[in-house]
Amino acid sequence: QVQLVESGGGLVQPGGSLRLSCAASGSIFSFNDMSWYRQAPGKQRELVALITSGGSTNHADPVEGRFTISRDKAKDTVYLQMNSLKLEDTAFYYCNARKFGMTYWGQGTQVTVSS
Repeated sequence: QVQLVESGGGLVQPGGSLRLSCAASGSIFSFNDMSWYRQAPGKQRELVALITSGGSTNHADPVEGRFTISRDKAKDTVYLQMNSLKLEDTAFYYCNARKFGMTYWGQGTQVTVSS
């Protein structure tokens, strides 16, 4: 059973930074890819950033240059470093992992950007 546990969310002022963590129950290299999604109230869930098993990354246009996805093999953890946060980054952030045609989700963590 794959488990993904997110942490690191919270309340931050515009322009501030947060780092989200996603700890996996197994080796992160067993996954085809891992990603971060977010969902704001009244909006659809959207892809924020993705990292493949080979280490390639992709970031959505709204966060390009501000957010960075990375991973730590020793800790089986994927991170999302979020800098220069904006009001519109407020959302519930979810960790996602895929392997063998299966998709797994974490429980999510709230990020609120407010002055």
